[in-house]
This record gives sequence, C-alpha cells and structure tokens, in this order.
Amino acid sequence: MNGADLMQALDGIRVLDFTQMMLGPFGTQVLADLGADVIKVERAEGEWERSLEMMGELVGGESAAYLAMNRNKRSLALDLKNPIAKKALLELGKTCDVVVENFRPGVLSRLGLGYEDFKAVKADIIYASGSGWGQDTRFARENRPGQDLLIQAMSGLAASGGRRNDPPTPAGTAIVDHATALTLANGILAALIARNTHGIGQRVEADLYSTAIAMQCQEISAFVNQGTDYERSVEGIGQAWLSAPFGVYEAADGWVAIAMASLPEISDGIQGANLDGLDAWKDRDEVKRRLEAFTRTRSVQHWLDELSARGLWAARVRTTREAVDELREDGSDLIVTVDGPAGDPIELIGSAIRLSETPWQQRLAPPRVGEHSADILREVLTEDEVSELLGDRK
Repeated sequence: MNGADLMQALDGIRVLDFTQMMLGPFGTQVLADLGADVIKVERAEGEWERSLEMMGELVGGESAAYLAMNRNKRSLALDLKNPIAKKALLELGKTCDVVVENFRPGVLSRLGLGYEDFKAVKADIIYASGSGWGQDTRFARENRPGQDLLIQAMSGLAASGGRRNDPPTPAGTAIVDHATALTLANGILAALIARNTHGIGQRVEADLYSTAIAMQCQEISAFVNQGTDYERSVEGIGQAWLSAPFGVYEAADGWVAIAMASLPEISDGIQGANLDGLDAWKDRDEVKRRLEAFTRTRSVQHWLDELSARGLWAARVRTTREAVDELREDGSDLIVTVDGPAGDPIELIGSAIRLSETPWQQRLAPPRVGEHSADILREVLTEDEVSELLGDRK
C-alpha cells in the first residue's frame, strides 16, 4: 500500500477539512485514502478527539479514535479567529475543490468561513456540512448537542435493541457517526461528478438524525404501512421487527447466530424442537425458548454443520479480537501498519473500498498537531505572515 506512483481515483482533488470527532474525519479519510490531498484544519492545541481515551488509555499520547480516522491527511493548526488565519484559509480555498466542516450550524459562517465566503473566492466550490440535526431543523434551532449515542436514543435505534425487559440497548460502536460519514462522503463524490458534468459547485449536507432515520427505512416502512407498532421480543429475537428464528442462540460452548429460515426449515435443522402449531411472529418468544433448549446441548460447530448441510444461514458469534486476529493471520490489507505518534509502529484498519485500477493507498501516518502548517501556509502567505501566525510553532 505504499506504491507512491500508483494512480488513485481522487488524484488532483484537494479538500480543506475543518472536521473533528468521527462524522467528519472518517468521511474525509475515505477521500484521503482514495488519493485526495486533505488538509486537516484544527486549533493550535489540536482537535478535541486527540485526547479522547479509549479503554482509559491513549496510544503514544494520542487517542486511538483520532489515529483511526486521520491517516493520509496533513495538519494545519490555526486560531480561526486570527485575521491572518482567515485570509490564509480563503486563499487556500481558491486551490481546493471541497471544504468540509461539522461545526454546529452557523459557527463557521460567523467566522467568515461559511459557504458564501468560500463561494465568493471560488464559484464552483463544493462546501459539505455534517451536523447532528441538520442546518435548520427543530432540534438544530434548539441548539441540541449532536452525538451518536444521543441520536441513537432520539431516533428509536437504541429502543429497538435488546430484549423487551432490558433497558434500551445502543449499538456497540458509533454506528450513526460511521453511516453519516459515509453518507457525507457519498454526497461529496456526487457533487464532484456534478461539477465535472455541469460545471457547478454546491452545498452538500448530511446529518446524524436523518441518517439514523434512513438506516431504519425497512422497519419504518413496515410499521407505518402495515398499521401496527412493534415491540422487542421477551427472549431476544435478533431484531424487534422480525419473526423467529432470527436471532442469537446459546450453544454448549458459545453462541450461534441464525438468520432467515422458516419454522419447518429450522425444525429440520434442529431436530427435536417441537415447533408444530407455532406462529413465527406471534409465538416468536416460545420458538426461541424451545430452540434454545436444544441448541444449548451441542457445540456451536455441531449446529453450524447441521444448519449448513440444509442450506440455512448461520454463523458463530465471535469477539472483535477473534475477527481481528483472523485478519492478521490471513495477511488482510484491512490491517495496515503505520508509524505511531511515538515513532513505534501501530496498526489501523484499512479502507473497505476495493478499486481494481485505482486502489487506496496508505501514504501518510495520522499527522501530529500542526505538522504541516508552515509548508501549507507558505503557499498563500508571506514568510513574515507565516511567522506572525505560527510564532514559535513555525
């Protein structure tokens, strides 16, 4: 992944990236991995997520979360309220194809760095905004904080997970942040195509709440059109919306996930469970109880063999560590090694996008705060202005 001469899909595309946390940085890393020159603009002390401890620790003084989402970028650390910084950023905007930000609505506009400000210096600029609640919605006007867990709570996602008598159960990762980052990146790529086709720039928007609702498109379509509401199953069928046997079942030595199957099919695969006369939806809890009484008696592998032989979909429930260890053992390029902030090698997750002729590349390690500030600013400022703006950080 270090082939410097490899052609990449976004070669020649330049992005001015004002984002922080996950929604923005993961989306702009998608662009960076595909070849875009992404200039990460952050405050002098670095973006907040650099100090976010994961499992109570940092990696070489940086957050694992920051390291995971900021490779292949260059860091420009500035005080955005400094007039020279504003001048430099607008001058850089003239050289960029895309500006991306995920501040609360209106913050960058008040600093003179909004869509209209960049459009004034580059008419076909693409200005992408990520947010929690949208730019001008009910919740945005209430100035609510937009964060993944809060969005899972407000959108119904958290209330749909787990068993009926359990508390609402959010996903085990920042699933809405991740999906919205990809949505934002898709919007930017569409806008780049539109600019090449129609010669226009435009504003692109994606927000966590809209994405969380869109992620539930099939479930919402069911209950709004079928006239019935839903509730989680008592025994924990895999999703609140689906019929038995869909779910996770305890085996003698672990857990097995069973996906789509009819009751007659699953009765054939797990012989001995008396499912006659049961309805896959109305009796889903009883189906789960009866099936699990049998799955507990044999190993996961036994049930995988039995179900696979009948063409039924099942899988072992593994830990994240087990999945990562297997990727490492297989030499997968989903695990990449880069220089960490302390100089020691660290492992990151690679891009999930596969392009046969213009593959993604690992070009740059996640940057230190302001690592590239002087080089970037010299493109648009005099040496005296660079010195005045950066001071001892030059």
